[in-house]
Amino acid sequence: YNEQGAWLGKDMIEAYTRLHQQGFAHSVEVWDEHTDQLVGGLYGVAIGASFFGESMFSLVPNGSKIALIHLARFMQQNGGKLIDCQFETPHLKSMGGRHISYDEYMKIVSSDY
Repeated sequence: YNEQGAWLGKDMIEAYTRLHQQGFAHSVEVWDEHTDQLVGGLYGVAIGASFFGESMFSLVPNGSKIALIHLARFMQQNGGKLIDCQFETPHLKSMGGRHISYDEYMKIVSSDY
């Protein structure tokens, strides 16, 4: 938050706090049980059966991967249809992520309503 170049400023924190209070913003956290430290995770907004990821972080190898795998399993078990990761990266592709067309994206998202 206070580091130079950090995008997670006061306005974003306030906006996501309000979204969380309204039941839309969610985080998946990975904690080290030995040190009781937060070591990875992700957060974003859930609307209908879709989750729109905002950011991931990892302080240990695979910390964010563990969070994303947990989110994917949770969504699969609860009727989730889409995890929007915003970018196609080697990291996400290694876990089965794939690019979809705009038309396919809109079809999935529109079916939530």
